[in-house]
Amino acid sequence: MTHSIRTDTRTPYFDGGRDWRDTATRYALLPLRVFLGVTFIYAGLDKLTDSAFLSDAGSGSVGDMMRAVRDTSAIPALIDLALKNPVGFGYAIAFGELAVGIGTLVGLLARLAAFGGALISLSLWLTVSWASDPYYYGNDLAYLMAWLPLVLAGASVLSIDAAIRNRRRQRMGAYR
Repeated sequence: MTHSIRTDTRTPYFDGGRDWRDTATRYALLPLRVFLGVTFIYAGLDKLTDSAFLSDAGSGSVGDMMRAVRDTSAIPALIDLALKNPVGFGYAIAFGELAVGIGTLVGLLARLAAFGGALISLSLWLTVSWASDPYYYGNDLAYLMAWLPLVLAGASVLSIDAAIRNRRRQRMGAYR
């Protein structure tokens, strides 16, 4: 009995002759990229527009939040460093989240943006949510893990990075 591989060309394709599974694989990280991009843009804007957060002290301030978690964090020295200028640290986190979110959402320097998001999530996990018990109640660890596939893969579709890469390939093809 002979077995053959099925090569039925009547199967519906989404991407010019590619199998639908190839297309699904190419787009698999897009929902994660959109979620993380929108979430970090929102987080950055929320911090920048919250006068209570961008204060040294008071209810909801970044300073009081850091003082509250200092003794339960994995790296208290990191919090001590931030407490030298809590308002400046709050602005740095907010603008960092905004830059990471925009870069991730539009796919510009996507691996670098994802690396920045991973660093922000790692620093928040080691400080703010370190004392969460059990550990899975702390969302920063989950965000850190969500950033890692984007650090590794970048933004291969629907991104500025992909458009730049395609333009380079077209130019290189014209010179051959």
